[in-house]
Amino acid sequence: MRLKLKDYSLLVIVFLFVIVASAQTKFTGIVTSETNKQLQKVQLLDVSGNTLAITDSKGYFEFTSAKKTFIVAFYLDEYELFETKFDVNTKTVYNIVLNSFSEELSEVEIKAKKRKAFELKRLKDVEGTAIYAGKKTEVILVTESMANLATNNARQLYNQVAGLNIFENDDAGLQLNVGGRGLDPNRTSNFNTRQNGYDISADVLGYPESYYTPATEGVQEIQVIRGAASLQYGTQFGGLINFIMKKPNPNKEFEVVTRNTLGSFNLFTNFTSIGGTSGKLSYYGYYNYKQGDGFRPNSGFNSKNAYAYIGYDFNTKTKLEAEGTYLTYLAQQAGGLTDAMFTDNPFQSNRTRNWFNVDWFLYNLRLTHDFSENTKLTFNFFGLNASRDAIGFRDRRVDVADNFEARELLSSDFSNFGFEARFLDKYTFFGKNATYLIGGKYYNASNTSFQGPGTDESDANFSSALDQFPNYTFQSDFENPNENIAIFGENIFYVNDKFSVTPGFRFEYINTGSNGFRKRVNRDGAGNPIGTVEESDNITKERSFVLLGIGLSYKPTDVLEVYGNVSQNYRSITFSDVNIVNPSNAVDPNLEDEKGFTIDAGVRGNLNKFVSYDVSGFALFYNNRIGDFTTTIPPLNTVGQLRTNVGEARILGLESLIDINMKRVFNLSNHYSLNTFINTSFITSEYTDSKENNIKGNKVEFVPDVNLKTGLKFGYKNFTTSLQYSYLSEQFNDANNSDQPDSSNAVRGPIPAYGILDFSASYSYKFVKLEVGVNNLLDEVYFTRRATGYPGPGIIPSAPRNWYTTLQFKF
Repeated sequence: MRLKLKDYSLLVIVFLFVIVASAQTKFTGIVTSETNKQLQKVQLLDVSGNTLAITDSKGYFEFTSAKKTFIVAFYLDEYELFETKFDVNTKTVYNIVLNSFSEELSEVEIKAKKRKAFELKRLKDVEGTAIYAGKKTEVILVTESMANLATNNARQLYNQVAGLNIFENDDAGLQLNVGGRGLDPNRTSNFNTRQNGYDISADVLGYPESYYTPATEGVQEIQVIRGAASLQYGTQFGGLINFIMKKPNPNKEFEVVTRNTLGSFNLFTNFTSIGGTSGKLSYYGYYNYKQGDGFRPNSGFNSKNAYAYIGYDFNTKTKLEAEGTYLTYLAQQAGGLTDAMFTDNPFQSNRTRNWFNVDWFLYNLRLTHDFSENTKLTFNFFGLNASRDAIGFRDRRVDVADNFEARELLSSDFSNFGFEARFLDKYTFFGKNATYLIGGKYYNASNTSFQGPGTDESDANFSSALDQFPNYTFQSDFENPNENIAIFGENIFYVNDKFSVTPGFRFEYINTGSNGFRKRVNRDGAGNPIGTVEESDNITKERSFVLLGIGLSYKPTDVLEVYGNVSQNYRSITFSDVNIVNPSNAVDPNLEDEKGFTIDAGVRGNLNKFVSYDVSGFALFYNNRIGDFTTTIPPLNTVGQLRTNVGEARILGLESLIDINMKRVFNLSNHYSLNTFINTSFITSEYTDSKENNIKGNKVEFVPDVNLKTGLKFGYKNFTTSLQYSYLSEQFNDANNSDQPDSSNAVRGPIPAYGILDFSASYSYKFVKLEVGVNNLLDEVYFTRRATGYPGPGIIPSAPRNWYTTLQFKF
């Protein structure tokens, strides 16, 4: 891509214009227990509940502030909450002593002191070696959530992240399917998904689908960063979803947590974790097991997931951490339905031989070094060895009974590794404070994919049967190498105490390949082979480009921030776009990469722990948007679905989250908590140009005009309960905006509006916790997905009313 400087004149002006702010005061100190033990991981909070600092392994903290006097709260599990006044005129170095809860202190009082005002927080301008100034950031505090954690219920878990569109067809939470702003939710492929900051998807550029989702019971928080996230984390339109795993208890040598869940449709899960800290060594790990029959016939599953972490502090400045994650699961797939079948019985199945299997191994080695209090370096070396296999009868006419002949086998292997280095430095610019980040990433992948005949049996056998069925209709076999080099950087310039400008860039070099063949065996009316169409690829696609962006932040008071950002985006075609022969659609051989840009602007803040709010508007502009539409497909000139660059699209929206701490309204004591929230998204979308007929002016796929979530959460002493309502208006899943679905396969058509009510409650007593809930309380019959391939094709129903109960022990 050739850059035109005139296109970025505004950025150049800002770079030249920016002059930074007035000096701030640095506060430091040590936090210890009453027995003089240095306490790490103590959170320092301001009056709005924002984190000012967290103590290190020696109990040391430091932060800067332009304020002269303010209140700081010190919070750590199992210690009494402590508040004190910081006054720059008195001193800037503080020694804080926290008292552990006495034996006489009741569980009720402990619970009251530990409750947080809100379930969602936002990231600071700088955290670790990352810059978030001017970006739209949302952080889900998983430990505060009332979601069904055993099944990773995304509708509940992400209830305060505005505008997300979620496929709800997996009752075990084995896969996360999240989109938003017109992005296909399928396996969260339009977000960069990470765990503790490193990639976890199959292939970041070649096949960015997430078959692995961390067990939510082992997750501390989930960071969702949109808009200008492309600069630090990749090129994608969606942004970043980063799962921050739970860490070892820094003040215990050994701690164990075990959770067992029973639920509808013979659901059983077990989650058991151990962790602790001894001197310089810390460790944490868990094992998660799930099994169930599913809410449809032929939809049972069995999952095993293990995670291990070990960290070693060489000294206060250098730390080495290692992680390993393994997931394997086998799920039977009930297949898709036509609209008529769904109306007749939404939970029926006519597929008894369809199976899906995932084998996922992730590893990461992380080195963190602080050269000084202002200069930090992190280095991640990460990798993935994984496979996914699907076998079954996948005729596009989904109401046709299984012929019990050879099944279609799709098999892929993924082997990739990479490293990412980040260097962050706080410095002065014309005598004023500023922060810059520079980083680089290398990524190398070697993946294979096979499509062809599997066995004609009924079991979960993923062996190729090509020798037995050489004339199977759809065949392909590809190798897909991928090499990626990226360099990125951002800089925060503070114009004054209240206004900051953060320009940034990302350079990308991408070299992807596709080496192999695809074959289709044509047949006559009697099913006899009459010819073969075979295509071979030996393609290397090399490109490089620069993405630019800029973020603005204005904080006139402690309770208000005005923010905005603009960022270019890019999505390369994936090998799943072009390699797999799909009976439900065809692929344009001239498919091109997607390009565009995103704009975010809004206001957010926290009114003294009374109201947390974020109201923003966004605009997303696509060029060469990839999508599906109905047309005549050569060489047979049959009418079907073609996957191609549909055209240019514009998506505009207003998103808002308002969370009110009603406890402050009614002046309730600390024994109570009472919150109500409303999360809304209103979006309009349009194809503004297209080379195809009857597309211009249509709505963009996966865009409901209204996306609403609202709820009430009440707590008294050790008891907490919540009620949540979710509503999405009608949406389309093709560029034609088909309102009359195909009667034979239901791959294209509207996704009707639906509304869901969820209930949950929990009770804690000392080391025991009981959680219960009912999802889809009103037993709504609905679906969120029309699949073109597995687990369909066709309509994939969502779960009916179902219950769960979890018993937790913590020692």
